[in-house]
Amino acid sequence: MIRLAALLVAGMVLAASPPAAAQDHSMHGMPMPKVPAKPKPAAPNASPPQQDAKPGTDKPVHAEPIDHGGMDHGTMPAVQPAGTALEAGDAPAPAAPTDHYADRFFPASAMERSRRMSMREMGGRPFGSVLFNLAEFQPGAGGDGYRWDGEGWFGGDVNRLTVKSEGEGRVRGGIESAEVQLLYSRAIDPYFNLQAGVRHDFRPGPSRTYATIGFEGLAPYMFEVEGAVFLSTRGELLGRLGGYYDQRITQRLILQPRAEFNLSAQDMPAQRIGAGLTSAELGLRLRYEITRRFAPYAGISWEAKAGRTADYARADGDKPSAFGLVAGVRFGF
Repeated sequence: MIRLAALLVAGMVLAASPPAAAQDHSMHGMPMPKVPAKPKPAAPNASPPQQDAKPGTDKPVHAEPIDHGGMDHGTMPAVQPAGTALEAGDAPAPAAPTDHYADRFFPASAMERSRRMSMREMGGRPFGSVLFNLAEFQPGAGGDGYRWDGEGWFGGDVNRLTVKSEGEGRVRGGIESAEVQLLYSRAIDPYFNLQAGVRHDFRPGPSRTYATIGFEGLAPYMFEVEGAVFLSTRGELLGRLGGYYDQRITQRLILQPRAEFNLSAQDMPAQRIGAGLTSAELGLRLRYEITRRFAPYAGISWEAKAGRTADYARADGDKPSAFGLVAGVRFGF
């Protein structure tokens, strides 16, 4: 009975409630305010919009162009060139400063002495070196020979005293040619020295003394080159040009091509020298540097006398050219 009564009450409540379609939605019919549309952006090349016509006229009013010429946008400073943008010129370099900051706090005499000591310790003192590029034995069918070519110097970075010597001979025949040069050497740039002095030939006799002027240095691509002109006390003029190149195969194994040419401006029968190119020497030597100052080597050498000098050699019973093996040691201290 209780359940039946509850169902009847629920049915009466549902019957008394209005349908959903009959609910009051009168507010939904109210007019909504209009929102003005956003203006579309003008095209880049579009003409300016026209304004409405003035009252009493039919002509539309056009917008006047704005004159920006009179507006002050500020003055931009001109960009000044600097550094590598500067134009080339010939202005002299600024003078090197002559004052020393430390002199403001310490006695000038004490600082001068300190600077001299510092320059001496950093390379301003004299030093020297001796190097024999060739000291070799030359076996041959006509008799074994030997040869030397070296130089030593003492001095500073710019001024030096240089001594050069070269010669050759036979093991059983004695010295055939020998010379010594005493030269003043001055650096003319970081790679070359200008040299002047005297040369004295002990062999072949009779001996000769020459005034000497020449050069020595490191050419581009690391070629060691030297050249000189010799003027004897009797007015005889000689010349020499030579050089070599050290091609490193490893840090210790070096291949050295070498060339030397000798010339004469006149015949010198007493020295068995003719005018023109007197002799040429080409060689190729492979050395192994046990240390930088001691390196045994082996190689080949070709020497030839030319022109009138070759004629003198034939007349003396000697061959004008020779090709053979060489072995020796390159050393210095």
